[in-house]
Amino acid sequence: MTLRIYGDSRSGNCLKVKWTAEYLDIPYEWLEVDVMTGATRTSEFLGMNPAGQVPTVILEDGRPLAQSNAIILHLAEGSGLIPKDAYARAKVLEWMFWEQYSHEPTIAVVRFQVAFLGKSRDEIEPRLIERGEAALARMEEALAASPFLVGDAPTLADIALVAYTRVAHDGGFDLADYPAVKAWVARVEDALGIA
Repeated sequence: MTLRIYGDSRSGNCLKVKWTAEYLDIPYEWLEVDVMTGATRTSEFLGMNPAGQVPTVILEDGRPLAQSNAIILHLAEGSGLIPKDAYARAKVLEWMFWEQYSHEPTIAVVRFQVAFLGKSRDEIEPRLIERGEAALARMEEALAASPFLVGDAPTLADIALVAYTRVAHDGGFDLADYPAVKAWVARVEDALGIA
């Protein structure tokens, strides 16, 4: 059985899984799931993932796995995307946990409200925008000192964080204000072969 990825191609969390599989030459079947139509709430989908979220994968052995960062960690096991050094590996995980707690809930949420719900920036809770700007500033500081988030080659931290950072403009965040982040996005896109 080939890896099956259930995902919505508008979702950065889903694209992380696709990009990781492609970078590692893992064959997969992509199954598009439109979250806006309730497709993750069907009994069939909930049977695979009771949380009713994408991405969800069905591994080659038939077992399901959910949560984007858990999936990419599983796919990348033993690859160069996870450093062998224990401290560097922990730094990758630090960035991945931070992405889900401090980055995605702001950058992705503002993007969704503006790009998909049609809200203006004035209608967005100001604290969300402030926290999004703070997340980008944190990345700017780190990337001013290093070409990638952990070391000098792409890791899962870069894949996790580039997914929504590269489309932050959809939510009105201007990466021109963060030149190190903007240059990093280009480096990661080039490394992953995405445009």
